[in-house]
Amino acid sequence: MTPFHIVLVAPEIPQNTGTIGRLAVATDAVLHLVDPLGFSLEDKYLKRAGLDYWQFLELRRHRNWEEFLETAGEGARLLFFSTHGEKSYFDESYLPGDYLVFGRESAGLPPEFYTRYRDLLRVIPMPGEHSRSLNLANAVSIVLYEALRQCVYSPRRGA
Repeated sequence: MTPFHIVLVAPEIPQNTGTIGRLAVATDAVLHLVDPLGFSLEDKYLKRAGLDYWQFLELRRHRNWEEFLETAGEGARLLFFSTHGEKSYFDESYLPGDYLVFGRESAGLPPEFYTRYRDLLRVIPMPGEHSRSLNLANAVSIVLYEALRQCVYSPRRGA
């Protein structure tokens, strides 16, 4: 199966990225990091969260969003996840090879993404009245496993 792609745009917290790297290894996903990063890839917290899995990670780093788009290619299917989305991630039909795009922990996606990619924004419902957002690593896990459920583990696919 073509792997899913996890794209983190300007992540800030090394522990989250380390945890997401470990998740990517566990699910055969590719992790894309779009600069600027809020930490060094040599950060001890990144390594601690990723444990000894980091050596098996397929990691691609991009200097900026435009470079990422060039690398992904014209036919790449991008889906963006944000508290500003109107369509639930539950309502999406995921396809192997999808690029699942997440923003930074403190501010989400870059402001221009909310207009440029408005129709591609998805939200993870949060019924708690005091919740603003989920931890980035948790959000990535939720979405990635729904995509895997649909494409790999669905009864309609015989798994």
